[in-house]
Amino acid sequence: QLLATSSCLPVADLYACMILQKNSSACFLCFLLTFLPLPCHIHSSLQKHSKGQTLMDMVCEHLNLLEKDYFGLTFADTDTQKNWLDPSKEIKKQMRNSQWHFAFAVKFYPPDPSQLTEDITRYYLCLQLRDDMLSGRLPCSFVTHALLGSYTVQAELGDYDQDDHGSDYVNDFRFAPNQTRELEERVMELHRTYKGMTPAEAEINFLENAKKLSMYGVDLHHAKDSEGIEIMLGVCANGLLIYRDRLRINRFAWPKILKISYKRSNFYIKIRPGEYEQFESTIGFKLPNHRAAKRLWKVCIEHHTFFRLVSPEPPPKGFLVMGSKFRYSGRTQAQTRQASALIDRPAPHFERSTSKRYLLSRSLDGGESGKGCPTTNFWIRTEIQSCSSNTECPCYSNHLSHLGKPGIQGRESVVSPLTITAENVTSATTTQVTKTVKGGYSETRIEKRIIITGDDDVDQHQVRRSVREKTATQS
Repeated sequence: QLLATSSCLPVADLYACMILQKNSSACFLCFLLTFLPLPCHIHSSLQKHSKGQTLMDMVCEHLNLLEKDYFGLTFADTDTQKNWLDPSKEIKKQMRNSQWHFAFAVKFYPPDPSQLTEDITRYYLCLQLRDDMLSGRLPCSFVTHALLGSYTVQAELGDYDQDDHGSDYVNDFRFAPNQTRELEERVMELHRTYKGMTPAEAEINFLENAKKLSMYGVDLHHAKDSEGIEIMLGVCANGLLIYRDRLRINRFAWPKILKISYKRSNFYIKIRPGEYEQFESTIGFKLPNHRAAKRLWKVCIEHHTFFRLVSPEPPPKGFLVMGSKFRYSGRTQAQTRQASALIDRPAPHFERSTSKRYLLSRSLDGGESGKGCPTTNFWIRTEIQSCSSNTECPCYSNHLSHLGKPGIQGRESVVSPLTITAENVTSATTTQVTKTVKGGYSETRIEKRIIITGDDDVDQHQVRRSVREKTATQS
């Protein structure tokens, strides 16, 4: 049962600290959810023998996500390699590290994102792709970075307005690993042409262009070929890809692969004979270790089952079963689409993420500017001796210390709210004074922010006129 929830979205990282109470069957998990407008804390309790599906359902319920079969939870093993949390197995049996750190991520990238039913699902997919681009996992050209970046700005800020946006209003956005001023100018140039485009439409356009990239949805694994040359094996919806020096040198579609297996640190695929071939052929690859080979084998099994089969195969039964009993236990893409067609609920309300500039501004005064996003509380069970209500949970202190802006040694905030009422429109401006100590010099920055709420449509021109009048009277 969740003790604290919030509609502040989205989520990317999930930090968990397992606390076992002596002589108890319960395992208490403290969660820190990040990649939010503000860090969101959840305190939840799970049974000691809970399976991965229980935790996944809990996270998706918190995110108001119904099309959850495309997503999963990852964790790092002792070799710092990414592993997917198996929903059919107990959580504690899969964790080798004492510190539990999960990441909520897209597991199966849909080949056609337009077939997703809900906007909130497409939004989470956009967030994953933006992170893939920024980390370099999804390489893009300059033109593609600019195009996708402009759709990101449109989804977050809406239409360009000369009064609201300055000359450098995209400075705090991150679109590429090595972002340049030229890229930002091109993003702003494209963004100004999107007048009238809704955030949902911007995200659809984002996905329609992102899905065409060659590395879209490719899960890469380090390996060596039969000659000992370093290569990368990529698993995707269409099959198995082979890369050398960042160039694709071979491709094996799922219909061409007859069998996938591994033995020790070797990974094998049996290929169907071609048009002018008489016999099947087996190709072997060398992985770093046994766990890496098994990890790649499981990823291949899951992708093949999800994208190619109508329903998953049942696990083998009996005592004389040779090899691993692992089978993909979730729903396939065909089953997911059938279930999505039955979704009957109003479009969920959610707030799209903001830039780092707005994240810092919100963190200074502790307020929320989005309607329906209550402040989330951090709950600690007092009966747990190792994590009481008077002490900070150790799994949070290491991560919360990095939430502040680097270089800031002291902060003082002065809040002066101003309320403007015009029919159904209520707006407030907050004056924020931030002191930053750099090299012995004290700098003061004053920011003014507007918060607008209302049940009906807001007349933006009327609001801006009222704000200018009130600001002029104050100054």
